[in-house]
Amino acid sequence: MRSRFSLIWAIVGTVVALTAGATSPVTAANVIDEWASVKAPPPPALQAVTVDPKTTALLMLDVLHQTCNENRRPRCVASLPTIKRLLTKAREQKMLVVYSLVPHTTQSDIWADVAPIPDEPLVQGQLDKFFSTDKTDLEKILKDRGIQTVIAVGTAAHGAVLHTVSGAAERGMKIIVPVDAVSADNTYIEQYVVWDLVNAPVMAGKVTLTTADMLKF
Repeated sequence: MRSRFSLIWAIVGTVVALTAGATSPVTAANVIDEWASVKAPPPPALQAVTVDPKTTALLMLDVLHQTCNENRRPRCVASLPTIKRLLTKAREQKMLVVYSLVPHTTQSDIWADVAPIPDEPLVQGQLDKFFSTDKTDLEKILKDRGIQTVIAVGTAAHGAVLHTVSGAAERGMKIIVPVDAVSADNTYIEQYVVWDLVNAPVMAGKVTLTTADMLKF
């Protein structure tokens, strides 16, 4: 009897164990678990680009003392000479240049070396500059001038640049991003943003990566 009882108990135990194993959730590894093993993809290609000044606008995004300074974002300060070269070329071709501000800033907060001149409009907003916090309307400004392509420069790569580029792509525009004229707090941020610009839904196929020297007017 004892032997028979032991056999039955063993069978019950096996069934319970198998049932528990079958119903236990399988936990997949998440990105935090795999963080140290993630490898960066190959860098996206940079392309030489020639733009039509009549249908292209240069967007000068948040090149402000509050967002572009040695303490907060020294890489932005280092990019100012490159931004200035692009700005000079754009003005020589009489291209539309549009500046952006963040809330609670004014034109006087823009770095003097790349500050706007009369008739260059300013828009104010948080991240995507197509959504203004004042009465300006970036989409209308661009449409009224027949703009089909925008060149995005400035800071932060993961802020105004990423979100305004996304907004331009959603509106069917082509976007050119000179990677040496876009900055963030560190190189990792710039790396993931640059990858995202040419791989994310909607933006992929509409964004061209280049450098200041590879961009012709």
